[in-house]
Amino acid sequence: MRPSVTALLAAIRSSLRTRAELEMEILALRHQLAVLQQAAPRRLRLSRADRLLWVLLSRVWSRWRDAVQIVQPATVVSWHRRLFAWQWRWRSAPPRLGRPPIARDVRALIQKMHRANPIWGAPRIHGELQKLGIEIAETTVAKYLGRRPSSPSPTWRTFLRTHLSQCASIDFFTVPTATFRVLFVLVILSHDRRRIVHLNVTDHPTAAWTRQQIREAFPDQTAPAYLVRDRDGSYGPDFGRLLQSFGTEDILIAPRAPWQNPYVERLIGTLRRECLDHVIVLNERSLRRTLRLFLDYYHGWRPHLSLGKDAPVPRAIQPPAAGMIVQVPHVGGLQHHYERRAA
Repeated sequence: MRPSVTALLAAIRSSLRTRAELEMEILALRHQLAVLQQAAPRRLRLSRADRLLWVLLSRVWSRWRDAVQIVQPATVVSWHRRLFAWQWRWRSAPPRLGRPPIARDVRALIQKMHRANPIWGAPRIHGELQKLGIEIAETTVAKYLGRRPSSPSPTWRTFLRTHLSQCASIDFFTVPTATFRVLFVLVILSHDRRRIVHLNVTDHPTAAWTRQQIREAFPDQTAPAYLVRDRDGSYGPDFGRLLQSFGTEDILIAPRAPWQNPYVERLIGTLRRECLDHVIVLNERSLRRTLRLFLDYYHGWRPHLSLGKDAPVPRAIQPPAAGMIVQVPHVGGLQHHYERRAA
């Protein structure tokens, strides 16, 4: 038969089919073309979505066998049988037994409570969850706690927060001068409101000099209940006995663990970043003057995140009616504070 006659018969047959059949055929041919374009040469792979499409076409279109070219019609039938078997296996599966799963946020809350309160057991945490309206069994809480340590104790952070108003920290740091001398700065920080209660400078810190600084920092029964420090040899062997005479407990951090004395370490970093890294120190007198100027700004004007963005000496909020905003320099213009002043 000539090709022209074949094409004419195909056109006549297409005109006699319904529009739905034409749409089905176009969908089938376009799908096969897309699969062939994505496949590597000599390697044809069909996804589950491709197989599902042909299974659905075989159910709603009687002439699907004439359009399929990438696989055998028997392959499509086998796909349909497997899908049918999977459907009934899923519908016939026995229901899952046991308790419903615990929400992820509830599990995270249980572990968060346990980390923040290591001495709490499952009954205590279960009671807290009940007060929060979370219905859960006590045995389930115990399961997510894990093994309880033999002697639970609070962390260093918990200790410092608990005794915040009764704690102080002490530490040394060094500052080089313009003439290549090394000066030692002793700083004593009260954890309550982050106040620097004492600061002094020397080029040779001895045990006697350090003990004298403690006497000057805490006169007239003002010593804190706890003093946190490192194991620097400059304190000397009698430093602990001096603190005992003041009624202060000497808290020694672990060797090479400055993170256990975080507040004073953070203060030293602030002094360096905001002041000492930007000036050239000439001598002890110059360093004392610079630090005194910065401490005036530190106590009265510098906002602290740990104090709700307030200064160690609380600052009053000035309403717009108080006047215009004025910029006031400190430490030779290294720092500034802003306040409202009447014109």
